[in-house]
Amino acid sequence: MFDQLKISWIDLMIILAYLVLILVVGILSIRKDKMNSNNYFLAGRSLNWLLIGCALFASNISTIHMVGLASAGFSDGIVQGNFEWMAVFILIILGLVFAPFYFRNKISTLPEFLEKRFNGTARTLLAIFGIIGALFMHIGISLYAGSVVFENFFGVDKWTSIIIISIITGIYTVYGGLKSVVITETIQTVILLVGAFFLVGYGIHALNENGIHSWADFQQATKPNQLSLLQTSEQNPKLPWYSILLGYPVIGIWYWCADQTIVQRVLGAKSLEDARKGPLFAGVLKVLPVFLMVFPGIMAYILFRNEIHNPNDALPVMITRLLPVGLIGLFSASLLAALMSSIASALNSAATLVSIDICKRRNPDMSDQRQVMIGKITAVVVMILSIAWCPMIERFISIFDAINQILAVLSPPIAAVFVLGVCWKRGNHQGAVSSMVAGIVAGVLVFLLDFPIIGNQKMITDVLGIPYMMQCWWLFVFCCLVFVIVSKLTPPPPPEKVQNYTLASPLSFLYGKLTGIGDARIISLFLLLLMAVLYFIFR
Repeated sequence: MFDQLKISWIDLMIILAYLVLILVVGILSIRKDKMNSNNYFLAGRSLNWLLIGCALFASNISTIHMVGLASAGFSDGIVQGNFEWMAVFILIILGLVFAPFYFRNKISTLPEFLEKRFNGTARTLLAIFGIIGALFMHIGISLYAGSVVFENFFGVDKWTSIIIISIITGIYTVYGGLKSVVITETIQTVILLVGAFFLVGYGIHALNENGIHSWADFQQATKPNQLSLLQTSEQNPKLPWYSILLGYPVIGIWYWCADQTIVQRVLGAKSLEDARKGPLFAGVLKVLPVFLMVFPGIMAYILFRNEIHNPNDALPVMITRLLPVGLIGLFSASLLAALMSSIASALNSAATLVSIDICKRRNPDMSDQRQVMIGKITAVVVMILSIAWCPMIERFISIFDAINQILAVLSPPIAAVFVLGVCWKRGNHQGAVSSMVAGIVAGVLVFLLDFPIIGNQKMITDVLGIPYMMQCWWLFVFCCLVFVIVSKLTPPPPPEKVQNYTLASPLSFLYGKLTGIGDARIISLFLLLLMAVLYFIFR
């Protein structure tokens, strides 16, 4: 795909120094902590908003994310940036609506929240989905995609990369639990952003050398609609504006508000304010990827479109053609940071789900030490299974699209249960379980119909003309209907299932005295205004 990069010894030393640094910090971060279940799975509920925000951001950004966004910028433009900027709105919902519920009720896992709101069956279903998602998506796909990137960059064998990264990430995750993960993710966030800033800076310098000195020059050098976020179905059949408006919130509610891998950082908050403000700080950080990860792909189109034949080569070409020795090593470290943070997050969440939601429920008298040991064993087993799953990922044509398409069919039932569970007091466990089961069956059916097993035609996307984001929306509507109908046909939930787990009214989270400029609601308003300005500029 791309000529192998002959990396200098300076770059190699920078990469090795990064790996050693992360391993040492991850181990030393918990050296004074007593390793009980609360410390291992929830960092002793000691996380402040800064650590939570950085960890949420780092957990989300993977190597395939960085490569995929640059590829999307090269081929389609910033329309894929909607997946970054729409996340800001969902993070506001997490901070203002869901995080207070989780914190006040001292939730250890999201399946536990579903049990308190509905019943044990709903908890079991969500725990199973969470473990499968961590294994097959968060770890397996990230690990394989990262190994492909490093093979293309440096000529390092895929399996060598997979084994080395797995061992290093596994050591500090298994040993240190959530606190190690969050502290290392904070460092990785800084490295990732610094590396991306350097690449954009050198890209701007190269544009100036090629006669592009202003925003008007930049716009003129791009292809039509490359700088447009909101496109019609004629301009972009895969991601028309209405499909993003309707479909992304469904994916976002599941990913940002109901996925243990992501939300576990919020569950470890030391105060309600930290639980609220952490997601909002992550929302501020989510503004950056469009400029730091999508725009390099657009720059690659302007500077090197005659040499780039595969959009996936956009980021490698930018790195090798623009960055000097030393900075190549720094950017490589940022790619490693993105990869390792995603894997570490998923390992810790899988360990938490198995230990607390499965084993602890079967044996309520289980000791803290045994819970931690089961969590460590789970992390090792999940890592091994993820490595074994990696060869199967080669069957996918596009990993980036595959992730979004899988999310589009799996997230609707979970999003429906969480949204209606919090907002609708009449919803009961019969409605929740029915919605989850019916939604998963419908989602699998849609995925199979749209997966080109024979030939290259997708039945729903190509024949019926329904893009995958609209498939996500209609599946969500179906799940909500099942939830409402079944709940109406069965007895209402008992008061204890409603009192502390539903909103008093749809907008009750906005009520209460403001505490000043730092109030989470004021910060959210500033974020909304910022997003309104950005969408107006890049509409």
